[in-house]
Amino acid sequence: MSLFFVKSCIEKGVKNMALIAIKYRAYPTPEQAEFFQRTFGCVRKIWNCLLADSNEYYKLNKKHHVNTEAQYKSVYPYLKDVDSLALMNARVQLQTAYKRFFEKKSGFPKFKSKHKSKRSYTTNNQGNTVALLDTGVKLPKVYRLFGAVKIKQHRKPADNWRIKSATVSMNRSNEYYISILFEYEDVLVRPASKQSSLAIGLDYKSDGLYADSNGKIGSNHRYFRESQKQLARAQRKLSRRVGSGKKERKSHNYMKQLAKVNRIHRHIGNQRLDNLHKISAMLAKQYDIVCVEDLNMKSLSNKGFGNGKSTMDNGYGMFLSMLEYKLKRKGGYLVKVSKWYPSSQLCSVCGKKHPEMKIVKRNPKHEYLVCDCGNRMQRDLNAAKNILSEGLRILNS
Repeated sequence: MSLFFVKSCIEKGVKNMALIAIKYRAYPTPEQAEFFQRTFGCVRKIWNCLLADSNEYYKLNKKHHVNTEAQYKSVYPYLKDVDSLALMNARVQLQTAYKRFFEKKSGFPKFKSKHKSKRSYTTNNQGNTVALLDTGVKLPKVYRLFGAVKIKQHRKPADNWRIKSATVSMNRSNEYYISILFEYEDVLVRPASKQSSLAIGLDYKSDGLYADSNGKIGSNHRYFRESQKQLARAQRKLSRRVGSGKKERKSHNYMKQLAKVNRIHRHIGNQRLDNLHKISAMLAKQYDIVCVEDLNMKSLSNKGFGNGKSTMDNGYGMFLSMLEYKLKRKGGYLVKVSKWYPSSQLCSVCGKKHPEMKIVKRNPKHEYLVCDCGNRMQRDLNAAKNILSEGLRILNS
């Protein structure tokens, strides 16, 4: 499985540089896995120490300050045994978390738990310390001690791609992944015409993915619901294992069953991710302009709407993120229409407003919009056409 994240940046106002990350499945030896585990623990230790000391410094001086990671190596000698760049990146990530907090983009940084926090660390490429070899991935300190880490190399980078960093991570099923970030000089793409006829509007559907202005329905797969019985059966078995209680010690059978539950969850997530990548790539390839509603998916998944499970299952927010960067990469536009725009209430032919179409829960009476002008149209198709019209107006205004 690979995840692609593309981000354009301008360096020195001359070159248009792009970043792309490829995630490889890794198969470390027991010695390499033990080293990764120790590095995960040291990175978590540095984060917690820096956060605690920063909070204490603020209480005494009313100023924000983050120490350097080198100060703790004399107190905790085992920090010298792992990659120093991993510890440095932990400090950088904490500083970024503080910056986002001060800009009111996220909450205050929290301490990392041994059992609940994400197990990962990032190291930088300095003088070819990170490299893709025929035998696997070369990583700082790991290669010198234990050799290259074996991976499933499903995709090879281009010759002009330069490695910037590598992130080693482990999921709940004890599977390792190495995500390598590459940098390359991107070819400047001419933006598509704002008057392009290759435009489409998408209306969100909780029981599918979207309804477009051409009358087609997006993926109607419900991956969670399709695997729900299998997942419930595995979770029932887990609840009967020794260790399911809060104060019980986790038995070997409990951990085996927990791995099975995690494997089902991961399979559902991979199915959804693969489907969203394919659909977003198809839309970005066919159209220059895609108009969507700017919805708050967290609010839509609230129990009050009665469709929280369907909303979380189709991954619409993730779909829009994929669609946005794929359109941007080819010079297209993703136009977001205000969530307060009454797309379902307006007739897409004459523009007359129908307040009776404003309903939270559907019933067969309001499945079609019937207007005095003679227009009778399915409400999702009508809404998608209105979203397209409003999106084009916003784009050309």
